[in-house]
Amino acid sequence: GIKSSPVARHLAADKGIDLALVTGTGPGGRITRDDVLKHTEMSPSQVENSPNSETEPVATSSGVRENVPMSRMRQQIARITTKSKQEIPHFYVSTEIDMTDSMKMRSQLNNEIDEKSTRISINDLIIKACVDALKKYPKLNASFIDDSIQVIEQINIGIAISEDEGLIVPAIMDCASKTLAGISSASRDLIDRSKNGTLSPQEYTDGTFTISNLGMFDVTNFAAIIHPPQAAVIAVGTITERPTVISGDVSISQMMNATLSADHRVIDGAEGAQFLVEIKRILESPVSLLA
Repeated sequence: GIKSSPVARHLAADKGIDLALVTGTGPGGRITRDDVLKHTEMSPSQVENSPNSETEPVATSSGVRENVPMSRMRQQIARITTKSKQEIPHFYVSTEIDMTDSMKMRSQLNNEIDEKSTRISINDLIIKACVDALKKYPKLNASFIDDSIQVIEQINIGIAISEDEGLIVPAIMDCASKTLAGISSASRDLIDRSKNGTLSPQEYTDGTFTISNLGMFDVTNFAAIIHPPQAAVIAVGTITERPTVISGDVSISQMMNATLSADHRVIDGAEGAQFLVEIKRILESPVSLLA
């Protein structure tokens, strides 16, 4: 329940500081990075000019280049992604998903929702489709730990959230029991609490499968890095209108690219493909998402 920024939490953890002892000067008493540094009687400049951080400009043949020190969050991201790529044998499968019917259903649902209710987003539809697919293919809701595959009963969907200082991947807990409306409400709550620094430790660490959506940046296709100890992550791009051929007739459909990154120690290519095709099937016939 202590309000603090993600960077402040990481810095406090690194230095073994109890945040309950730190006075917050941010909005609503939120603890910031500078508050933690002040608590340790160390100024931000002292940290940034530590032996591990070079800040002096370096002259090169192309001019002066400044070495920018990494924030604590950036260092943590570097550690996690390096560990993932070094230790996890990634493989990738991709497909195109016709989102036309999903977009129509979303529009109809939102038109029937009053202004005070949470509106359904595209990401909510994708989350619910992934949850339903994980129920059918639970092996993707797993971790490779101590030379064994641990299939996890509870489905906790991590969603990649971009903040000013880096990327965090908190999880919506126990998604298997949630309806589409419940997932939508939980997703908004998670995003709001990530901004004011009130996420629980479990929401940071107990994700079992992750969705990375860059559609809002007009990205059409990309592959995401698995967030250890999870076994898979799905990357989705923006929805674009494209000509498609259906039963010999050309029509305009709203298409989305999706790429699954999976741990080959846990999942084989055929299993990953079946899982991705199941997500495709659900989103192209989205009525089941209302169950």
